[in-house]
Amino acid sequence: MNNPMKLQLLSVTTFILLLYNCHVTIADLDLNSDAQSLLNFSSSVLHLRKLNWNSSNPVCTTWVGIKCNDEGTRVIAIHLPGVGLFGQIPLNTIGKLNKLKILSLRSNLLSGTLPNDLLSIPSLQSIYLQHNNFSGEITTLPSQITALDLSSNAFSGNIPELNLTRLRVFNISHNMLNGSIPVSLQKFPVSSFEGNSLCGSPLSQCSSLNTDVPPVPVNSKKHKKLSIGAIVGIAVGGFFFLLLLVALLLFFCCLKTKKEDSVGELKVQAVAPGKNEKSDDFGSGVQAAEKNKLVFFEGSVYNFDLEDLLRASAEVLGKGSYGTAYKAILDEETTVVVKRIREVGVPKKDFEQHMEFVGQLGRHPNIVPLCAYYYSKDEKLLVYEYMHTGSLSSLLHGNRGIGRTPLDWDSRVKITLDIAKGLAHIHSEGGAKFTHGNIKSSNILLTRDLDGCVSDLGLAPLMTALPTKSRCIGYFAPEVLETRKFTHKSDVYSFGVLILEILTGKAPIPSSGQEEVVDLPRWVRSVVREEWTAEVFDMELMKQEHVEEEMVQMLQIGLACVTKVPDMRPSMDEVVKMIADLRPLDSSDYRPSSDDNRSNVVTP
Repeated sequence: MNNPMKLQLLSVTTFILLLYNCHVTIADLDLNSDAQSLLNFSSSVLHLRKLNWNSSNPVCTTWVGIKCNDEGTRVIAIHLPGVGLFGQIPLNTIGKLNKLKILSLRSNLLSGTLPNDLLSIPSLQSIYLQHNNFSGEITTLPSQITALDLSSNAFSGNIPELNLTRLRVFNISHNMLNGSIPVSLQKFPVSSFEGNSLCGSPLSQCSSLNTDVPPVPVNSKKHKKLSIGAIVGIAVGGFFFLLLLVALLLFFCCLKTKKEDSVGELKVQAVAPGKNEKSDDFGSGVQAAEKNKLVFFEGSVYNFDLEDLLRASAEVLGKGSYGTAYKAILDEETTVVVKRIREVGVPKKDFEQHMEFVGQLGRHPNIVPLCAYYYSKDEKLLVYEYMHTGSLSSLLHGNRGIGRTPLDWDSRVKITLDIAKGLAHIHSEGGAKFTHGNIKSSNILLTRDLDGCVSDLGLAPLMTALPTKSRCIGYFAPEVLETRKFTHKSDVYSFGVLILEILTGKAPIPSSGQEEVVDLPRWVRSVVREEWTAEVFDMELMKQEHVEEEMVQMLQIGLACVTKVPDMRPSMDEVVKMIADLRPLDSSDYRPSSDDNRSNVVTP
């Protein structure tokens, strides 16, 4: 190769390297600019829960609620629902993220008007700001937007005629808007506009008031008096008009009741063949006017509405402390669990905010994720992912006859550690006052790989009363029965009872035909005190070799958790470490679930 060609090749290579370095430098500058804009936003608003946004940490991989593009060069999504943001969104903060596609700040306490630069982001496609206190007029929106939810705020004024040809999801209900609905938005349902002073399709038609009223003469000195006959005629006419009005009201009330009774019939099959158990349809209390109110959480893989859910065939899975669970099959590929909960003691807005928080907190591999919820006056439904293997209770206690495949020790250790991790996450991320309150083996569900997942998260605070069924009381800490309040330490006690149940194969619930609650911790202590420790363990475990030492160590952990004095019980973080220390992480006999590292928690 001659010198001129070498020189030319060197020049081209140098140019490419310079171009690449320039590109990398610009990308870094863009990401740094995005990070600074987010830090400016964070410092300008109060937040009840601490965000881990810090300039020393990588934005795309560690910042809570932030998602970047595949190259990791720009911020494209903000997901911070229900984290207690308080105040106004300033100019030159979020509005400077010119590659932002999704903005979700729903169920916070944000107020004031929306800054113009935020509504002018050219790439913005989805805005979820429902359940805040935003005010002012809606003057402009990005033309490429596909989803907009501004419901339950305080926006006022008219809705402008905007060219939003890509809009697919739209909700501005429960604001203070007035005037006519633009023609381009009239394709959306009534539920998108209710709770305002709006008119026009799909609501009632707008009516113009007749302003040509003749003026009242002011110079007339004589006033004609009505005759007695006229007065009687007016009185009789008014009486019949009132009677007609009452009759119409009664007619419409009866018609509404009839419609509600015909909505949401659901085919329910018994769990066991031949068991003729009559069960309520979980759609029987769904109101016709609220059929579009099934609320999904962002990122949900499901795509169905409430009407699809009510048409699905279902079978009763069980009746628990807080309601009845149904397995609902929508199609060959979609099966979910619907929990119909009773005795909810909080109003709708508190329920919705609580569910938003629970939905975020449940994003952990060892918690059964809440996918959606429905709230009406007479019906509250929760939709969860379906766990095919069933509950820990059924694996421990179901069908102990011939042909049973027992749950081996390795699986029990793994499931126990999974449950501990899920509870530790709930305590650390939920805050000091957030507890589970209903830990028991029937609330531990298992994946096909026997990953343990905690279910019924966040239901205890919603209920009007403490569960009194004997199937729950055996798991409750002594102080719960006295104070009627759950704490982190009472959750630890319940988890300790669960460890003893896993070790002994005995459930802390009455045997068939008996009502007396089984005090499992007391029984275990009495056996250990008599130095008959081996008699404690499940006979199915005693058939295995080289596991007794680990079982004794696990027994000690369980007994530490069920100490009667709450302050002497370990925390769930300490329990996780104790269980993990039973076996080194590089042991070939025990491999933690690959899911342990897959979760990037959105809630701070």
